[in-house]
Amino acid sequence: MFKLKPSRLRCSFCGKPDTAVAKLLAGPRRIYICDACVSVCNRILESVPPGFTGWDSLADSQLLQSLAPAQAAAEGTRNVLQQQVDVLRGRGVSWAAIGSALGISRQAAWERFS
Repeated sequence: MFKLKPSRLRCSFCGKPDTAVAKLLAGPRRIYICDACVSVCNRILESVPPGFTGWDSLADSQLLQSLAPAQAAAEGTRNVLQQQVDVLRGRGVSWAAIGSALGISRQAAWERFS
């Protein structure tokens, strides 16, 4: 008789296993999100002013105030994506496979992430 290995839970967004994150929140249909991805989401939400009705409806000062949080959210997302690509490359996954998953060419993936 053999024993089944317990399956590890993973963040549905960045793919980190539960052992590599501080917290992992469960959602519906076996969707999970880690504390790092929640942090990125919070930065995205902070970049959108309350009562948002479109960028054109904001005063210049409001739009200028939203730039720094938006940049922080974009940088956080870029960092997560770079970490994922670094792990995949460390596992020997090809640039072609990474590019295909991102909907870009192998060359574009290499230029962006190497």
